[in-house]
Amino acid sequence: MNNLRLLDPNFGDGFENAVRRFFSPTLFESEVPQLKMRIDVSENDKAYTVKADIPGVKKDDISVRVEGNMVSIEAEARDEKESKGNGDKVLRTERHYGSISRSFSLAQDVDAAKVQAKYADGVLTLDLPKAAPADSRRIAIQ
Repeated sequence: MNNLRLLDPNFGDGFENAVRRFFSPTLFESEVPQLKMRIDVSENDKAYTVKADIPGVKKDDISVRVEGNMVSIEAEARDEKESKGNGDKVLRTERHYGSISRSFSLAQDVDAAKVQAKYADGVLTLDLPKAAPADSRRIAIQ
């Protein structure tokens, strides 16, 4: 019989406590999470629709470029000044600032002159009409 026991109160008996310790947050996390942009792309006969989640970004800080079938979305979350009065100090902040971008290609070229973009509630919606396919013709050889 083994009479040795761990006396640290953070390491109690049982599987439940082991799982709780494993999934509990650490006191100081060394890695800063990066900003992420999640996108959904859908298609119909006439256009592509892109929805990009870009929370915490102002409309003026978003840039969209369309060249042929390439789409690029860039955004920058800017630092907002925070001041504490009456001797208060910030002990920990988990807000992150920086830039984020996504670029992807579509199966067909986009008519850049007819692209529409809307931004509301942290979601950028792009309506990307498909460009008419170039006319092909048979070339006579002389």
